[in-house]
Amino acid sequence: MLTDYHVHLRTDDLDASAAEHYAHDNVARYREAASERGIAELGVAEHIYRFEQALEIWRHPFWEQYATDDLDAYCAFVRDRTDLRLGIEMDFVAGAEDRTASMLEARDFDYVVGSVHFIRDGAVDMDDYSVWGSGRSTEEIWRRYFQTIAESATCGLFDILAHPDLVKYWSPAEPGKDARRPEGDLRFYYEPAVEAIADSGVAVEVSTAGLRKPVEEMYPAPAFLEMCLEAGAPLALSSDAHRPEDIGADYDRALELLSSFGVGELCVFEHRARRLEAIG
Repeated sequence: MLTDYHVHLRTDDLDASAAEHYAHDNVARYREAASERGIAELGVAEHIYRFEQALEIWRHPFWEQYATDDLDAYCAFVRDRTDLRLGIEMDFVAGAEDRTASMLEARDFDYVVGSVHFIRDGAVDMDDYSVWGSGRSTEEIWRRYFQTIAESATCGLFDILAHPDLVKYWSPAEPGKDARRPEGDLRFYYEPAVEAIADSGVAVEVSTAGLRKPVEEMYPAPAFLEMCLEAGAPLALSSDAHRPEDIGADYDRALELLSSFGVGELCVFEHRARRLEAIG
């Protein structure tokens, strides 16, 4: 069974309205794309910062700019008017774990995708509010990023860790091509995250989205993925699509990678319960 759980019905445009994206015709386009690509299990996980209720957790200026929708209206639309699995992409905000837990527990999600886009107030994958202009070294940013991934793994809030090496977003793997990638063996940076993943049992997302980003590599990197598998981590497969044409994008490459590691099962979720299904 192929899955695509990390999917957004909304584009990233600031002026994109809820009404035009949380609509039957838009869902039908996503469903059609999934059917064409053999994806049986399709879910949607909108960014938490799109919703007014997110400001109860964190009032970062970026969130304040985007938080215009109603979270409960989104949940009702997906539950009552579609056959999609209901998820949310919830940023890990250190110090806000209790507020995050209260928000999640109050709603009937099928799964929660946890992500780390910020190190404190600095974004790793955006020009706005970028951590890369903060004066910190590349090595320090990478260390702190994977420490934060470790914290997100052990907090118990999430079912899936999204794009777990997003910090490489700007940095193609070729040596010396970008100063935002440290030199040397990157497994040194991965280790704290992998230890936390092993202890928590949280699922790790294999995401093809990185192939559409400056890094031009899937998340996580093969060495990171290998470490996760050696630690016993279950896997979820997603595209992080923000438009129908990206549903299941580059799954042939993802499946080839999974096969090379002997992976034959993927996580499937319903009402926060996880099971494994054969890829087929």
